[in-house]
Amino acid sequence: MIHSLFLINASGDIFLEKHWKSVVSRSVCDYFFEAQERASEAENVPPVIPTPHHYLLSVYRHKIFFVAVIQSEVPPLFVIEFLHRVVDTFQDYFGSTNVGDQLPTGQLSVVPWRRTGVKYTNNEAYFDVIEEIDAIIDKSGSTITAEIQGVIDACVKLTGMPDLTLSFMNPRLLDDVSFHPCVRFKRWESERILSFIPPDGNFRLLSYHVSAQNLVAIPVYVKHNISFRDSSSLGRFEITVGPKQTMGKTVEGVMVTSQMPKGVLNMTLTPSQGTHIFDPVTKLLSWDVGKINPQKLPSLKGNVSLQAGTSKPDENPTINLQFKIQQLAISGLKVNRLDMYGEKYKPFKGIKYMTKAGKFQVRT
Repeated sequence: MIHSLFLINASGDIFLEKHWKSVVSRSVCDYFFEAQERASEAENVPPVIPTPHHYLLSVYRHKIFFVAVIQSEVPPLFVIEFLHRVVDTFQDYFGSTNVGDQLPTGQLSVVPWRRTGVKYTNNEAYFDVIEEIDAIIDKSGSTITAEIQGVIDACVKLTGMPDLTLSFMNPRLLDDVSFHPCVRFKRWESERILSFIPPDGNFRLLSYHVSAQNLVAIPVYVKHNISFRDSSSLGRFEITVGPKQTMGKTVEGVMVTSQMPKGVLNMTLTPSQGTHIFDPVTKLLSWDVGKINPQKLPSLKGNVSLQAGTSKPDENPTINLQFKIQQLAISGLKVNRLDMYGEKYKPFKGIKYMTKAGKFQVRT
């Protein structure tokens, strides 16, 4: 019924929180703070505040707001009675008529994830957009499934208490977004702009998911000819790897692996580039391709030796790929602007992109 409980002191600091079903971001309290600003006195804050995804129910006692977050409609008096019982329990425990004097309501900073007095000689803010693509490609080259898991990691070293905004060229691409608590969720909902006072140092600003298959570009392709003949101890193995939908960026760090059938004794292969190894015990073929040159596509060709008397394998092996592409977010996500408010200096700012393979499989 109740997802989360936030305790807010007279200064507007969330100094205590408890989550039951799932962690609800502190940014949901922005709706409460807006209602608090409109109220002339603390006692006049509405006890029930609807938001797009939650209801906020609160009581004010001992100079503290006790704010409950619920997702479905419930009898409000039931929740309010529960909150009063929580206050009574605190009062019994601390043995004081003024719970607000006993609870540790102070903060080192108004912003709980950032300490005060931060100072740097060089002020800089760098963001890495990293996307991992999972895909299964069938033998004809058509996409069976494809999805992208993305994160934006930040390294922020800024003096004072900067307030940042990050906007995108195409924010509607993002689905199933999970934010760091510093992000003001309401502004994201209304404007699709990330507005936040950042923590100091390294942190993950957000993670996201792109699952609409028509939005997921496939950055590499594999041409393959893997065949085993009936009543023959020989087979043929040929694969070529090439770039596809990479916006002219280089595909590098390419590694191809394939689990060959149990009946394979050995493989005699010649790569046009890179190095390969076949383990006759585990039957695993590994080809370290390196970087793909579009003018001269890497290939691996040769013969497969089968155990004498064994039947033709029931199915061809699958090919697994690892790769990375610098300065490309394969979803097409692109940062539009990064702005800073609240401080007068001009920081160094940078955005980097990278796409890499997750579970990327080609069926043959």
